[in-house]
Amino acid sequence: MSAKQAIQAKQIKVPATYMRGGTSKGVFFNLTDLPKAAQVPGQARDSLLLRVIGSPDPYGKQIDGMGGATSSTSKTVILSKSEQADHDVDYLFGQVSIDKAFVDWSGNCGNLSAAVGAFAIHCGIVAPERVPENGVAEIRIWQANINKTIIAQVPISDGEVQELGDFELDGVTFPAAEIQVEFVDPADGDGDMFPTGNLVDELTVPTDIIASGSLPATMINAGIPTIFVNAQDIGYTGTELQDAINNDAEALAKFERLRAYGALKMGLINDLSEAATRQHTPKIAFVAPAQSYQSSSGREVSATDVDVLVRALSMGKLHHAMMGTAAVAIATAAAIPGTLVASAAGNNDSSGDSTSVCFGHPSGTLRVGAQASQLAGKWHAEKAIMSRSARIIMEGWVRVPE
Repeated sequence: MSAKQAIQAKQIKVPATYMRGGTSKGVFFNLTDLPKAAQVPGQARDSLLLRVIGSPDPYGKQIDGMGGATSSTSKTVILSKSEQADHDVDYLFGQVSIDKAFVDWSGNCGNLSAAVGAFAIHCGIVAPERVPENGVAEIRIWQANINKTIIAQVPISDGEVQELGDFELDGVTFPAAEIQVEFVDPADGDGDMFPTGNLVDELTVPTDIIASGSLPATMINAGIPTIFVNAQDIGYTGTELQDAINNDAEALAKFERLRAYGALKMGLINDLSEAATRQHTPKIAFVAPAQSYQSSSGREVSATDVDVLVRALSMGKLHHAMMGTAAVAIATAAAIPGTLVASAAGNNDSSGDSTSVCFGHPSGTLRVGAQASQLAGKWHAEKAIMSRSARIIMEGWVRVPE
């Protein structure tokens, strides 16, 4: 081996923590622990995170990295002491593409939001006086991707984050300590929560996607930009599990094209081709009235257990449970009568004060609360609240080629 080859074979060690948050997993970094070139946005940072996760991988497995070959496990988080007044930590989320060489910074991860406060306390970003010896630490998080506030109620025992407990979350095998996460003013971006100005639009698409050439869609910016369509309009029941969608390449391609047309209608992209480099947002989901089905764990979910059924796709695949940010979009849309979600849930309350909705997803059920109100004829989301859990799985250093 030549001297040059020997130098190229060296690896660097970067302090990192592997955490579960909600139904997702990701690699967490303290900003100051990153190599200098990666402490600022740009190609050096993206290249580092791609190599950490093991992307791009034409095999789709991420064998040579920390990723788990799903949208739920191909995630990275960078935290730093907050530069915002009255906040404890700045939280930046990077969704790493599995088979392409890019990191999508266009949105938040609601599931990993549950782990941010815990990690910030663990690594010393949060001031000690903000953490009680026993009780609950209220950690104010600045979500830097979308410039929003998230408040995490982190349980503390003997001065340390309490990770274990009896809170059960469908989509997560083992119980843990409950963390309540509040998304304040969760409408994404600076524009209207409904970017087209309508609660329901007629989305025009090519006839090879939908024979009629159009279908109703609710497009909302809350939690994360999301396109909702009716399950029956696209040939589904709303009870589908992952294999029914993810093993159907033609169906996945149609969903991606629907997502692109929706993104264009929402003003998130200027050309359909741009959707390929904006995989994280918007999400696309389909809804149906409550009915009984068997979850992916084999548990029977009764129609009486849920208000509405929702199936959502993330990074081109049907999610195994539900993205936290999409859950915010679901709860917000369900609280506003006239949306497809509210109609499927049977919500006719014109006030928008619907406090919570329980929806069925492939792994089971989830209850999320939201409040919305009208101001000058426009709907505004005030907050959305859900319970999640988080746990450190591994900590130390991640090695990447220099």
